[in-house]
Amino acid sequence: MSRQKSRKGPPGIVDVAARAGVSIATVSRAFARPELVREPTRRKIEIAAAELGYIRDRLASGLNNRFSGTVGLIVPTIDNAIFAEMIEAFAGQLRQHDRTMLIAAHGYDLALEVAIVRSLLERRTDGVALVGFDHEEVPLNMLAQRDVPVISIWNYHSDSVLPCIGADNAKAAAMVTLHLVELGHRDIAFVFPETGLNDRARARKDGALAALREATRSGPSERRLFDCPYDIGYAKSLAMRILQGDPPTAIVCGNDVIAQGVLFACYAMGKRVPQDISIVGIGDFRGSAQFEPGLTTVRLPARRIGVLAADTLVGMSQSGRPPDPFRQAVEVTFMLRGSTAPPRS
Repeated sequence: MSRQKSRKGPPGIVDVAARAGVSIATVSRAFARPELVREPTRRKIEIAAAELGYIRDRLASGLNNRFSGTVGLIVPTIDNAIFAEMIEAFAGQLRQHDRTMLIAAHGYDLALEVAIVRSLLERRTDGVALVGFDHEEVPLNMLAQRDVPVISIWNYHSDSVLPCIGADNAKAAAMVTLHLVELGHRDIAFVFPETGLNDRARARKDGALAALREATRSGPSERRLFDCPYDIGYAKSLAMRILQGDPPTAIVCGNDVIAQGVLFACYAMGKRVPQDISIVGIGDFRGSAQFEPGLTTVRLPARRIGVLAADTLVGMSQSGRPPDPFRQAVEVTFMLRGSTAPPRS
């Protein structure tokens, strides 16, 4: 008895068409131009594809379809909570557009963006989101020469060259600084990341110091200015040095990661927060409200930025035009919690 030879390989478009009872052309059109296929027919095709386990070969169909279905996101780090909510929201919103995220991190080394962008371009990525405005010219030129949509996220400037979706970081830092001044603090330490190639940290530090000068008519002492990387352990050890001898009455931290390290230093040294020292952060990351006491900070709308970034990049890739509006400022929110109080008399 002869046995029917089984089909080898994964299911293809022919199998989907046979299962759905439609033509191969209709299946192809449903994936490439779904708006041209009636909804009941699309639904039959989607069910057939799901039952068969069919996976669309976007790169092969790219000969007739200019979309690869992937969107790149380049972030400085995925090592802590700074960008976690934004990344999650960005990926989730892309799924609503039937797109997939390709993510890469350069570890705050902008020179690595050249290799990352080249890799994304080799995969014919539909668009790329970059964090901030500090970037080398080469990767930006590579994207521009190939007409790949690119946006800057997380930071906002009214005169940015790139389309941007982000928060006013200077305003966020000014809010927490003015809060401390209004409580009566004048001896305030500022602990911020290195600002040389980090426009978000630079904007925050500039905003904090400008707010202090405007409110008190004097700036901070040089001995109250400290550099600190995005590292809880380093922040803890630095804060333990700051809190020895002649400590300030309050500390402004450039983000909630640094603030967490400062809180740990206070616990280790028996300093009461906020009775002995007030602490503020910037970001309102997951867990900041659950610190003991809860951290007074400014909420950066990370999820909103991620959603808007995904929508904007997909729209740019489809229209071939810059977004409208070109620049979007997403409002920050002051979060008053238990880590601040007036200085002791």
